[in-house]
Amino acid sequence: MGKTVAMDNMNHSDPSCELCEAARVTEWFYEDDMCWVAECEACFVPMVVWKRHDPNPPEEVRVVLIAHLSRIVETHFEYEFWVDQVLRTIPTHWHAHARPKGGFSGYGLRRRKP
Repeated sequence: MGKTVAMDNMNHSDPSCELCEAARVTEWFYEDDMCWVAECEACFVPMVVWKRHDPNPPEEVRVVLIAHLSRIVETHFEYEFWVDQVLRTIPTHWHAHARPKGGFSGYGLRRRKP
């Protein structure tokens, strides 16, 4: 039987953290108890955000989070990507971006037709 990855996210947030706030200012593609995936308002690429305010998820959690991000890109977009896990502007909360191969920002990325 497969291992289930679950985390207690209650009381693991920071009211001053932009990612904990999770304001829906861009398109959201996915959400569950562990994470959400939405378009980054700064660089216009999909990003996955762990709902726990912590910069270091366990590896088994990280694998699940990146799988959600990859599935969203493959379902909704038409571009090759690399997963950027560098915490540049919000170093206290883990998140990752699906950046276009050979690039950084994603303004104008081609979407798959519904």
